[in-house]
Amino acid sequence: MSTQNDHIPTISPGRKAVFQVLSGGSAGFLEVCIMQPLDVVKTRMQIQARPAAIAASHTAEVHYSGVFDCFAKMYRQEGIASYWKGLMPPILAETPKRAIKFLVFEQTKTFFQFGSPTPTPLTFALAGLTAGTLEAIAVNPFEVVKVSQQANRQKKLIGTFDVARDIVRNDGIGLRGLNKGLTATMGRNGIFNMVYFGFYHSVKNLVPESKDNTWEFIRKVTIGFLAGTLACFVNIPFDVAKSRIQGPQPVPTEIKYRGTLSSIVTVYREEGFRALYKGLVPKIMRLGPGGAIMLLVFDYTYEYLLLNHS
Repeated sequence: MSTQNDHIPTISPGRKAVFQVLSGGSAGFLEVCIMQPLDVVKTRMQIQARPAAIAASHTAEVHYSGVFDCFAKMYRQEGIASYWKGLMPPILAETPKRAIKFLVFEQTKTFFQFGSPTPTPLTFALAGLTAGTLEAIAVNPFEVVKVSQQANRQKKLIGTFDVARDIVRNDGIGLRGLNKGLTATMGRNGIFNMVYFGFYHSVKNLVPESKDNTWEFIRKVTIGFLAGTLACFVNIPFDVAKSRIQGPQPVPTEIKYRGTLSSIVTVYREEGFRALYKGLVPKIMRLGPGGAIMLLVFDYTYEYLLLNHS
């Protein structure tokens, strides 16, 4: 992924893989710690019902009219710690998740060159799709626990392991329990990374490198931000479906959202096309800069390891 300079010594594939795992894990850990509040807001906005539905249900559920309204109401009613609800699952998952993603991406690029001497945009897109799909399988149980924690509107924080234990005890570890919404997570992550890696590497190879370190940093940040933003626009219907499947159902005793495509169709029919883009603003606010942070941390960490520990 990093630009390989001529002065980087020859290194074994095994050590390269280790460096990719370390760099990807570091990138994921830093990104999730910084951007978690926006993920909580995104989830809250995606799972909330329309104001009319809330009124009809005669519940005291608070409606969020936008990103900053959600931040303000969460702070007043649940405290500042609520911004980091569900942080432990992604922290536990992000290091192996990002490690898997970057490792699979780097290792499968050669396979998807299809005889081409150098990687093509299709290479980057297919390698990203593969990496995202595989990371989704590994991370989905953590996502189920995280969404359950983020959907909880009580001021008292519930522990990660308590939530996980309750899910397993009540629903098991299958597709109705700790692995519910698996296909939605695979669709979300696979499509995101297909666009994310495909755009980033293709554009980065087209835009000339700068010899000035500051301008080179800005070049990578800009391309990373655009890659994350574009990927958000493409994959968010799958993200909405995932939140509906993994979050609390409108009627607690009935499962309304089951399959990925059926959930997307249900949301579209009942709430309109715009509902499939609920949470887009906080998602972009998180994954736009978050995407830039992740790629930059990976690039610079990986290059540092290659230069200093080969």
